[in-house]
Amino acid sequence: MQHLPGLPLGATAHCSRCGRTLATQSSAPLDRPLALTLAAAIAFIVANTAPLLSISATGRHASTTIGGGVYEMWRRGQELTALIVAFCAIAAPGCYILLFLTVLVMVRRPPAPSWVGDVQRWADVLPPWSMNDVLALGILVALTKISELARVDPGIGLYAVGGLTVLFPALATTFDAREVWKRIEWADHNRPSPRTTYSTADSAARR
Repeated sequence: MQHLPGLPLGATAHCSRCGRTLATQSSAPLDRPLALTLAAAIAFIVANTAPLLSISATGRHASTTIGGGVYEMWRRGQELTALIVAFCAIAAPGCYILLFLTVLVMVRRPPAPSWVGDVQRWADVLPPWSMNDVLALGILVALTKISELARVDPGIGLYAVGGLTVLFPALATTFDAREVWKRIEWADHNRPSPRTTYSTADSAARR
């Protein structure tokens, strides 16, 4: 365990023994994640409203969205699959973006209300369930197989899903949870010290 000093913007703290990076202070700890979250919100809206792909065969043309695919699965009796796809491709990513926007907006003028901490904890639970990368991979596999039988044209929604697969990891990389926790007003008026915050994060990383 080491005591971490307050880091200026753009600075990095290294272990005095092994040189491992212990903490970094982004030059834009709130602005950059907020910009990425807004971009993800736009991409999410496009991904769920614009067609993912269009299919043309024997003079017939059809296109679908994520919600349309969920509806078709439900209508054909695959209710469980439809619920799983709806949760992992629509509900979880949408809630993740909404919760992140709430946190990043509320902490811009500290101290933020204590309930922001609960919102942050909920946001930390959702990433494993936001499977846009799996959705994009499944669509690409379907494109490859269907292309032998019909003409398939990728839609704007497919590009938006691909954008989400890039924006979510970028958001997780640039987001500094320690900066958020320091800006929350706690019931006992004691904010977590840098040492306490690092100890929790490092132990979680080791697990």
